[in-house]
Amino acid sequence: MKIDEPLDAVASMERRAFFGAVGKYGFTTALIAASSGALLSGPAMAQTRSEEKERKKAADHTMIIATPYVLGASRSVPLMQLDFKENIQNMTNGKVYVQLAPGGELGVGSALAQSVQSNTIQCAQHSLANFAPFAPIVDLMNIPYWCGKNQQSVNLVNSPQWADLVNPSIEARGFKALWYVTTDPRTIALRRGFDKPIRTPDDLKGIKMRIPGSEILSQLYRLLGANPTPVAWGETPSAIKQGVADALDPSVQGLQIFGFDTILSWVTFAQTVPNTQVYSCNLKWFNSLPGDVQEGITFASEVTAHQNLAKVPASRAFCRYDLGRSGVQFYIPNDDEMAQWVARAGHQLPDWNPFKVKLAGSIANFDLLNEAANTRGKYYVHDV
Repeated sequence: MKIDEPLDAVASMERRAFFGAVGKYGFTTALIAASSGALLSGPAMAQTRSEEKERKKAADHTMIIATPYVLGASRSVPLMQLDFKENIQNMTNGKVYVQLAPGGELGVGSALAQSVQSNTIQCAQHSLANFAPFAPIVDLMNIPYWCGKNQQSVNLVNSPQWADLVNPSIEARGFKALWYVTTDPRTIALRRGFDKPIRTPDDLKGIKMRIPGSEILSQLYRLLGANPTPVAWGETPSAIKQGVADALDPSVQGLQIFGFDTILSWVTFAQTVPNTQVYSCNLKWFNSLPGDVQEGITFASEVTAHQNLAKVPASRAFCRYDLGRSGVQFYIPNDDEMAQWVARAGHQLPDWNPFKVKLAGSIANFDLLNEAANTRGKYYVHDV
């Protein structure tokens, strides 16, 4: 290939190489080779296939882990799929072979959580929003301005209070939360046509804010002065382009990886609520494993969580750079402006008490969790 050959020709060659590798070496081998840049190396492909076959043959258990993201997504969203696979296999001393099913191969969103609950697959990565229909208590994290910052959400999900108050509810529905994936908090991202950022809640007046079918997020944006506009995720890009909605609120990582770069003008780091993901596992399957294997998976989960936290600032920097190349601009509210956001919609308002009681069981239980979110634990993560 000539060095000045167009980039689309390079991409086309890589696609052909991937599908050729699938046919010759199998899907899992092709995925691993693609992520490591070994697609065009016959010896490397053969070695990868040999290692995968040996690991699978030697293992006592196979663990399918499904995600909606492709393997290369960790540059933008640090999901650590390959790291998690490697850690589980090594930390169970080869007793578990992990079969990855990335890119929505086995479904996306709530469908993945449902497959885990039914033990169709052993483990899946999905958002807490998609977990909430099966374990409603986790929807507490969508109440604004108590665990929206990265450090607060990490403190919370790794606290004794979370273990005592939340985990039993999750497990009662057949799940085990292996580890929580941290990305940056939700933003407020304006479509093109708006030439100024959203600095304070007053700037949201009249803005049509795209939301999923979430009662909590609907109330959040009403309190902030926006017009909540429910739009299915798959229809969101066209809704933003056509002006059906003026803004949306994924993390900066989500905005980048789902290709909103050409339709946005400004992104404000409002830090309303976390954009936490989780790797959930079927509890019955996990409990059926020998004790040492359970310990290995648990330790692998802890190690992978550490790796995720270390990559958060790098993923943010890449996504800001990549979105910025298309002209997207960014705004971080100052302390006085942030105080206005909290005063207008924060968890301290009585409007949120019915949700606290419904989800946590009592205001007192919520207060325990709030204390945990604001008590520094053993994990550190960088904030915006």
